[in-house]
Amino acid sequence: MQASSPTAYERLLPWKQMVEVGFWVVYIAWNASFNSITVLMDVHKSSLAFADWEPVVWEWSSGLTWLLLVWPVVRFTAWRPLRWTGWGRTLTEYLLASVVFSMLHVVGMYALRAWVYRWMGGEYGFGGWLSAWPYEYLKDVRGFFVLVVFIETWRLLMRRLQGEAQLLAAPDEGPPLEPVERPERFLVRKLGRDFLVATEEIEWIRAAGNYVNLQVRGHDYPLRSTMTEISGRLDPGRFVRIQRSYIVNLAQVASIEPIDGGEARIHLKDGTVLPCSRSYRTALRERLGAGEG
Repeated sequence: MQASSPTAYERLLPWKQMVEVGFWVVYIAWNASFNSITVLMDVHKSSLAFADWEPVVWEWSSGLTWLLLVWPVVRFTAWRPLRWTGWGRTLTEYLLASVVFSMLHVVGMYALRAWVYRWMGGEYGFGGWLSAWPYEYLKDVRGFFVLVVFIETWRLLMRRLQGEAQLLAAPDEGPPLEPVERPERFLVRKLGRDFLVATEEIEWIRAAGNYVNLQVRGHDYPLRSTMTEISGRLDPGRFVRIQRSYIVNLAQVASIEPIDGGEARIHLKDGTVLPCSRSYRTALRERLGAGEG
């Protein structure tokens, strides 16, 4: 049988990290370069007593520090994802994160400027930088939320390319064709097309922020749910939680490999290896019909 051609997501996947890093490098380099030019033009226009290299140092020190902070913001948004429910708490968390972001940005760019000025035989004054921080924060808070919008937009695009799963809801009229509390199928939307995935075809599930990823025949389908919510909707005779972030289909388990500390590695039939924490290992072995030997 002829193999199906790779999807757009599968073609992008080997280059995904390079594209992500390249975007931020180009974006920040572009901003730093053009900001340097405009500031330098203002310095010449106003006949200010600054060397031409100084505006370049100001803008590039800010840009490089900003670039170093992209990864922590990516991790933060994955750890504390945006939620419409409880938006007040989410907004508070993000505003506090923007304060930390701004302070790190200011400290980082001032440190870089001091190093370059010393290398050039001069001295960069730190006087009054703390009192000037509120002004810097007003700029940084906008940059922080622009960064968050870029990150979440990219994630949304990836989910659309990859395919996003949904639980089948109860019909508006008449009884449901299958139990809504324990669905037999999931609806997957991918590039404007809908198709159904049987629950028994799910090989394992992994937590990913405010989503869980359903692994089906080598493909990940994000589903907006928590691990607790999804584990309560699955058949306990077929699926078992093996770690805080993982659920496995028992029919896919090939073997259990004990490791130090009472934990284990779960080897699946397709060669995938998943972690199993000590607190879930005994229950897993019992469910598989094995004694604790």
